[in-house]
Order: sequence, then structure tokens, then C-alpha cells
Amino acid sequence: MIRLLADFGLVVLIWMVQLIVYPGFTFYSEELLLKWHKTYTPRITVIVAPLMFVQVCIALYLCAFDFSIVHLIYLILVFSTWISTFIYFVPLHHNIEADRDIKSSANRLAKGNWIRTIQWTFIFIYGVIWLSS
Repeated sequence: MIRLLADFGLVVLIWMVQLIVYPGFTFYSEELLLKWHKTYTPRITVIVAPLMFVQVCIALYLCAFDFSIVHLIYLILVFSTWISTFIYFVPLHHNIEADRDIKSSANRLAKGNWIRTIQWTFIFIYGVIWLSS
């Protein structure tokens, strides 16, 4: 049940970010986005980080103590979100924080975030199907 709650929390959050937050970034001037981003980032991290840590801990636990192909697939899916987050999206946020390529980074966040939106949506659907079977 905790797994499904974490998965659901992340899927709701990523859809809000995809449809509201990142597109909103593209309407700010560079100066205002830089200012807002310094407030936004720590606030969203307080919500996202615990959910991501719970999700990955559950995935690791399931693979370590109740191994199955279903749990391995879940772990791979969860790791894929971590990889895309830290290889692609965190550097874009760092660009904004460092006042580098702000507009380009904001546009890339808005367009590229569909990757994580699909990933977390699929993880949630996969969990619902697995739990209902």
C-alpha cells in the first residue's frame, strides 16, 4: 500500500509539473525566473525527494527480500526515473540556478519532462495492475 501511495504521489506531482509548473517557467523573464527558481527548487525538493526515496527503497526491498521478475521490472522502471532526473533534468535546473541558458533550459524542461511524466505514469499503472492481479 505504501508503494502505491508513493507511486500515486509522484504521478500526481509530475502531471502538475508537466502541465502547470514547467510551462509556467516559459512565461517568466530570465530575471524573474532566476529569482522564482531559487524559491521553487527547495520547496519542490521537500515534496519530491521523500517520495522518490520511498519509491526506490521499496523497489530495492522487494528485489532483495521478495525477488520476482515483476519486482525487478519495477526496480528498473524506478531507476529509469532516477537516471533521467539526474542526467537530464537536474543539470537544466542547475543552468537556471547559475544564470546560464535560462530560457533554453526552461523550454527544455517543459518539453523534455514528458519523459518522466510517461515513466511515472507507467510505474503507477504497472503497480495498480500488479496489485489487482
